[in-house]
Amino acid sequence: MLDFLEIRKAHAAGESIRSIASRLGHCQKSVGRAIRSQTGEPLPYTRTKPVGYPKLGAFVAIIQQILREDESSPRKQRHHAKRIYERLKAEHGYAGSYYPVRRYVASLRQSTRETFMRLDHVPGRRMEFDFGQVQVDYPEGRRTTDVLSGVWTYSNCPFLLALPSQRSESILEGMKSAFEFFECVPREVWWDNPKAVAIEILRGRDRTLNPAYAALASHYRFDPLFCMPAKGQEKSDVERSVFALERRACTPVPRANDLADLNRQLLAFCNTERGRLVAHQTKTIGEHFESEKTAAMLLPDHRFDACIKRAGLVDKYQTVMFETNRYSVPHGAAFAKVTVKAYVDRVAIVHQSQIVAEHRRGYGKHESFIDPLHFVAALERKPAWLDHAAPMRDWQLPESFEKLRKTFKDQLGLRTGARQYIRVLQLLMRHPATRLDRAIGLLIHKPTVTAELIAQAADRLAGDGDADSTSIHIERQNELVRRVQVPMPDLRRFDQLLPAHLPQGDCDERTQGDVASAQPQDPEAADHAERVCQTLA
Repeated sequence: MLDFLEIRKAHAAGESIRSIASRLGHCQKSVGRAIRSQTGEPLPYTRTKPVGYPKLGAFVAIIQQILREDESSPRKQRHHAKRIYERLKAEHGYAGSYYPVRRYVASLRQSTRETFMRLDHVPGRRMEFDFGQVQVDYPEGRRTTDVLSGVWTYSNCPFLLALPSQRSESILEGMKSAFEFFECVPREVWWDNPKAVAIEILRGRDRTLNPAYAALASHYRFDPLFCMPAKGQEKSDVERSVFALERRACTPVPRANDLADLNRQLLAFCNTERGRLVAHQTKTIGEHFESEKTAAMLLPDHRFDACIKRAGLVDKYQTVMFETNRYSVPHGAAFAKVTVKAYVDRVAIVHQSQIVAEHRRGYGKHESFIDPLHFVAALERKPAWLDHAAPMRDWQLPESFEKLRKTFKDQLGLRTGARQYIRVLQLLMRHPATRLDRAIGLLIHKPTVTAELIAQAADRLAGDGDADSTSIHIERQNELVRRVQVPMPDLRRFDQLLPAHLPQGDCDERTQGDVASAQPQDPEAADHAERVCQTLA
């Protein structure tokens, strides 16, 4: 820099370029550039002629063709400069070195790189969704869990929900939960192109929507929009949200008892995020979200039924198939056409606009979900099911039921006792097992116990709401029964019922006194005897 200043000062004093170059030890071209500089600083080096490729020039068209073909190839199977150089040598007889190939490939890629513009989102307008996967430690071991991630693009306010799968019903349940969590609905919802959302990719951004997702969009009135194929960067906000899920919310590997426990942890993370300050912002995520909520749409008056529906036919085993699993229905729906409504956690079976059965949702293959209550109505006609049908044999009931069955068998015999026990099982359609367990416990030690008595005790339990009041009621009844005194009968009292025209034997005073003493002393008993006599007369 000092030489640069000295050159300009010497030239201004009238010294020639040759003399300056000789004195300072620089070439005349460098001295001339220093004098011609208009900024007073050294000029940067610039190439005056383009780089030549004397040996590579004949192969430039081949390299360009290879790179054009790479545009339609998978990203991890595209050519790098080293591979292009190897192919040129092996297939086309290239005799030059590797470095010209590398320089030319780098210049081509730099000229074709895509550029972007930062988007400026409007509050309440856009929300993006995507699925991520994380490892979670459950009591039965570590396994991969699908997590739905949603984010508002203006405020970066996140939502995370762990789900059993990435199927349509999971997307419906997840988005419904997100809207209810935020208490508002965006005007646009962006997805990639999963089959559970878009069945077919048409021209441009047009899609054939999955009917279930179309119903969701219609219910919440948002516009369903999609990224172009293989253009995940078009929803970069949710991509960053998935990254935050993996790197922050689930690091270290979370421990959870089940999905509900994991979701409590994820929602706590989402609430914590509202207090975070995003880079280059002056307000927190929560403060920005208040602007989103004001501009977004309100929730509909009715909740969305987040399920997929399939038509089914009940077979002779009182089961209907959904996917590869079978679910039982009551006897009244046998052989009927039904609608199977599959939710994330359960399956409901609808017959004649009424839900007739509900089961836990099965995600395995060829499983059976049988409710023994669906078969008790037919037990009276087929009592052998009690011991020979697996659902009945494996029915987990309180121990008092087995004791009651043995009591019925000892008191009434095998067949009659079985019928009484079946009637008790049928009470489970009206009362829970715990209530019947208490009713059986109150009566099983009595000399005589029947299904009717158990039904009456269960009805009293249902009305009173607890077992203690019913027990006191039964003891009070027993005490009243013990206080009742019935006199010994006197057969001569029936002479009073004979017609007046029939001869009656003479009654001496002793006999009349005996008859008088035999009359009921209790006023209610006397009134009852008098009413009987009047009826017979």
